[in-house]
Amino acid sequence: MLVRDAMSTVVLTIGPTHTLRQAAGLMAARRVGAAVVLDGDAGGVGILTERDILKSVGIGENPDRETAGAHTTTDVVFAAPSWTLEEAADAMAHGGFRHLVVLDGEGPVGIVSVRDIIRCWAPVRRQRAALVG
Repeated sequence: MLVRDAMSTVVLTIGPTHTLRQAAGLMAARRVGAAVVLDGDAGGVGILTERDILKSVGIGENPDRETAGAHTTTDVVFAAPSWTLEEAADAMAHGGFRHLVVLDGEGPVGIVSVRDIIRCWAPVRRQRAALVG
């Protein structure tokens, strides 16, 4: 199975000037754990995750003053739609993150999360277990 089969193609994109509260509100409304941050001035694509917001709030920073750009990961590991789910899972495990921005050509076409991979793998594993058992 490939990343294109598991990824979400509805990608929440925000700008670097969104506050963390605005980003959190948009993420909650869309029920996603990450937003792609597009910043043409800083060189392109980054990612802001729920974990980034949690860290900021946890150390007492004000979510109404802190911006997405200040908490965006810019050294992002990107996946291609043609990657296998095993390649994506390996990249996540080695990098210690739960989301990969999927690029095809010039821009993001999706995002794949650990949850997406598990959702795809679980039925296959159940089918294999039924055949063996």
